[in-house]
Amino acid sequence: MHRYFTDQRHEALRQRVRDFAESEVRPRIAEMEASRTVCHDLSRRIARQGWIGATVHRAYGGMGAGHVAKTLVIEELSRVSAAMGAMVQASQLGVAKIVHFGSEEQKKTWLPAIASGDCLPTIAVTEPQSGGHVLGMASTAVRDGDDYVLNGRKSYVGNSHVGDLHGVVVRTGEGSTGLSAFLVESGTPGFRVGPQRPAMGLHGFSFGELFFDNCRVPGANLLGREGDGLAVAYSSSVLYGRPNLTAVSLGIHQAVLDETSAFCAERQRYGKPLADLANIKLKLGRIQSRLLLARLSAYHAVHLLDQGLPCDAELMNAKLVNVESALESARDAMDIHAASALFTDRPIERFLRDAHHIFAPAGTSDVQLLRLGELALGRAKGEWSSRLAELLRLEPSEWPENDHDGAATDAPEGSPGEEERTTVPDRRTAPARQRSWLARLR
Repeated sequence: MHRYFTDQRHEALRQRVRDFAESEVRPRIAEMEASRTVCHDLSRRIARQGWIGATVHRAYGGMGAGHVAKTLVIEELSRVSAAMGAMVQASQLGVAKIVHFGSEEQKKTWLPAIASGDCLPTIAVTEPQSGGHVLGMASTAVRDGDDYVLNGRKSYVGNSHVGDLHGVVVRTGEGSTGLSAFLVESGTPGFRVGPQRPAMGLHGFSFGELFFDNCRVPGANLLGREGDGLAVAYSSSVLYGRPNLTAVSLGIHQAVLDETSAFCAERQRYGKPLADLANIKLKLGRIQSRLLLARLSAYHAVHLLDQGLPCDAELMNAKLVNVESALESARDAMDIHAASALFTDRPIERFLRDAHHIFAPAGTSDVQLLRLGELALGRAKGEWSSRLAELLRLEPSEWPENDHDGAATDAPEGSPGEEERTTVPDRRTAPARQRSWLARLR
């Protein structure tokens, strides 16, 4: 795998993330599982490693490292804690809307803060009554002078309780051209986050409800133009949501294999290791085979994305293959562990619970199959990876050789649209508007 899709810089980054996950994340898992609530401080600590800016251009303070780098970051965190992998994937999903549709002013204002970990973004599309039917949403935004007034609610919003900047898609008119997207800062009057509800898995991660009650946002917070909301939602889901969730599944899958192999080597049956039994080796072989195929599909898809090549089908297939195979392997692992899997002193039951959380977001397996079927019949409605190819193509010179902890230090020569790198804001130098929300973070 590494021979085809990653280079030395990728593998150096992988090792840094793996070391961090083992030393900083693993010791917190028991606490997160026991409390079943969002882990604010660990989320911030991970964000400040700079990894959420993996696909952010270095001109805006990001890594400029691309989607392969983003995938391995999420995978390595998810191998230890799918909850923290999900936190990073949801934040990077929030990056997409600004990278693809933000104005230059919005990019200069928000991307450096996101890349530095001072701002965690989200994207809020789903509603309780409409679910995955985006055009069925009922939340609205009405123009009032220079502002828009938002009303409604959003559900299953990743990072709902740690997010600082919410990308909210609401209705401004009728039909498919009547959706628009807005940036809503946490703390804006009329905006509130609902109480966190205990969930089956991903303990430490939050995916809750956002409420808007005559929430007034400046017209400058409109992403793109009125009517671009459907494009914001779909492109973010296809180009970031699917590969991000693929990476979470891949990390869980690797953890399933690691844990089950270790269990089989240490557990004795009939005076010899459990791993010596033929039926056990067959199950382990199936897990290993699924994982090899899953990783190939995951990295191939994001490699194409980094090259700016059409790959919507590969992204759909990667999500389908990874989610389904991770669930199958987790169930096989439960069978191998037998009664031992039912207790929380071993993580296998956590892996199975967490894997179920990756099934629905960015389209269930049935949705992926329907879209792939439409492609086979020649009825696909165009590709987002083609439409946004220039923004997705990775420039090799953008990722510095001396990248350390994900933080870029210098802008590449001739960065498009920038004469010099935008500096990462802090509380002393940030503009007054930006300082106001930075001050609210803690």
